[in-house]
Amino acid sequence: MLTISQLAACAGVTVRAVRHYHQIGLLPEPGRDASGYRRYGATAVVLLTKIRTLADAGVPLSRIGAMLEADADAFAEAIDRIDGQLRAEVDRLETSRKQIAQLAAGDSLVLPPEVVAYLDRLRELGVSERIVAGERDGWILMTALRPDEVVAWMPSKFAALDDPRILRLYEVLSKVIDDDAWDEALLVEAADIMAVLNEEAFAAGFRETSGMDTDLLDALADEADPRSQRMRDLMRERGWVTWTRVERL
Repeated sequence: MLTISQLAACAGVTVRAVRHYHQIGLLPEPGRDASGYRRYGATAVVLLTKIRTLADAGVPLSRIGAMLEADADAFAEAIDRIDGQLRAEVDRLETSRKQIAQLAAGDSLVLPPEVVAYLDRLRELGVSERIVAGERDGWILMTALRPDEVVAWMPSKFAALDDPRILRLYEVLSKVIDDDAWDEALLVEAADIMAVLNEEAFAAGFRETSGMDTDLLDALADEADPRSQRMRDLMRERGWVTWTRVERL
């Protein structure tokens, strides 16, 4: 006859697990002997081994009792059902693994390759990583709002990087955001550049297509940096309601 510790060791489980199986009714709990100990026989070892094997295979404890009492056909049917559920879980986990693996790719998790290439180009040009992160979030937002249009905008975005004024704008904004200090002169310079670019874009026929887009982009910028509000004030002084339209040239 075995003590609870010896029983647990034979079946490869913990004493705590044995007590839990007693509590939920999977394993009968024997009475105590004259010395006050519970003693277990060979049948308990066999039963506990079956319980442990089923549990290790992923069978929920709530189903193990019924499976132990089932005949061969019912047992096989139950195993098939559980196997199907486990396969579905494996598929779900594989999908999760692929998504986790995508995280290592950074921007490509939720953005089209064309946008990722644009962000990489900004990094090559020395644009602040904080500015690139802000652009990335803006493109994530626009991809959610206009998934069928974003890719079509990218050629013009790449072409704009040949404009020295655009490069200076990124340089100024990088200095502003990396410094964290309030540099009014740099903000004014950025506003002047964007006002000129907006004027040219407007003359070329560019128009805002959705006030909601602009509002959300403005809100995103405000949440990232409170100086965004000052930039919009400077743009209004220059006759422009919003400064975010330049982001879509």
